[in-house]
Amino acid sequence: MRLVVIVLVAGGLAAAAGGMLGTQEPGAAEERGVSVTTPTPVGDAREAPDREPPARDSRDRSTAAPDSDKPRIEWRSSQAVGLPHAGNLERGVKLPFGGVNYFTWDPIQKESPNRGWRRWGTDRLVRTTLRVVRDFAAAHPRAPRIGIGDLSRPRGGDFGPRYGLPGHASHQNGLDVDLYYPRLDRRERAPLGPDQIDPSLSQDLVDRFVRAGAETVFVGPNTDLGGPPGVVVPLVNHDNHLHARLPG
Repeated sequence: MRLVVIVLVAGGLAAAAGGMLGTQEPGAAEERGVSVTTPTPVGDAREAPDREPPARDSRDRSTAAPDSDKPRIEWRSSQAVGLPHAGNLERGVKLPFGGVNYFTWDPIQKESPNRGWRRWGTDRLVRTTLRVVRDFAAAHPRAPRIGIGDLSRPRGGDFGPRYGLPGHASHQNGLDVDLYYPRLDRRERAPLGPDQIDPSLSQDLVDRFVRAGAETVFVGPNTDLGGPPGVVVPLVNHDNHLHARLPG
């Protein structure tokens, strides 16, 4: 009788342990590139960490991550709701962690790649951004890959200081993207200031977003970058990156 009880207890413990090992944290499937319809709210302490390989700090595209390393983009028709500073994102598309023509940069952790939950936008924004960096790379084959920073959170909404200082006043409805100016030393990381950026390459990047239909391109007041008045707008805290916004 005692032997039967011991066997039953041991079996129950093993089943419980197996159930715990088989449980996935919320958000883990999404970070592996599996399609999900309800991403875990960011900022949740249970959020699974990114499982993406780190981008390589290189001086040319020969060491960029091969296409086979890139997760597939799950394209879907997106909807930007409300305003860039008071809105949300429906059916957003996640920008992959990096590719042949770009790397992503986390402005809070100061490392590449940027965390997955900071890389969501409308399908139009993601397509436009990828097209711009692809055409930029084709025009400047010896230039470093372009660094892409924050877009929006998975469902948009507040992206303020509680997600890392100084935070974003906008980036709420999937129409905004930050891109870091190419560095003079060709390093694939965010420049610290205007003295580290390549002015010619940076101006070309600004011009390409203007031609791609950006509603506004914010640039640093100390960069000497320019463009059509009312479209290219100097703004503080943008001396190391441009902020492109598509029309709603």
